Amino acid sequence: MNFDILLGFALATASLAIFPGPDNIYVLTQSIAHGKKYGLATTAGLISGCLVHTTLLAFGVSAIISVNPSLFFTIKLFGAIYLFYLAFRVLRSEARISIETIDKPKKTLWELYRQGFVMNVLNPKVTIFFLAFFPGFLFSTFLSTTLQFYVLGVLFMLISFLIFSAIAVMAGAISGYLQKHPKAPLFLKWLQILVFIGIGLYLLLSYK
Repeated sequence: MNFDILLGFALATASLAIFPGPDNIYVLTQSIAHGKKYGLATTAGLISGCLVHTTLLAFGVSAIISVNPSLFFTIKLFGAIYLFYLAFRVLRSEARISIETIDKPKKTLWELYRQGFVMNVLNPKVTIFFLAFFPGFLFSTFLSTTLQFYVLGVLFMLISFLIFSAIAVMAGAISGYLQKHPKAPLFLKWLQILVFIGIGLYLLLSYK
């Protein structure tokens, strides 16, 4: 078992979870508008949905690996290309973070949990991202591929939950910082580009 690979996966996951995106911005806005416990409920829903995508990945890709290693390399190549594409999308995007705090009718904690869960499960981009991200971080030669994907999925969910929860708790401070420091979005933009490119190169160079 290669713990260095797991550590690399954990660091990459943490970096991706910190960058402003639809999910953590949504958590941020819910926390600012309604309070941190509503942001935490939204976080729990979003993260729970990742278990569905992990299951699809674990059973689908594991079957492919057991039958055709060459096809698995093709999947990794697709993953690297997709990550380079994401880096290009970020490069072309405007270095700006929009935080909407317009008052809306407050939903219950269960409604926000359910909404976050459904948003995640019905987003095909999450499945595609998992397919691009996870295969390059298989870390064991004796554990089944299915089990390794579940370990990676749980680790991804745990790290993302902790970071998203921190965003929910510190929503006011984060919002204020982003509004007072106009160069912060530009720095995060380029850092995100480097992370996407770095993970893509790792997938291309990994031998597993």
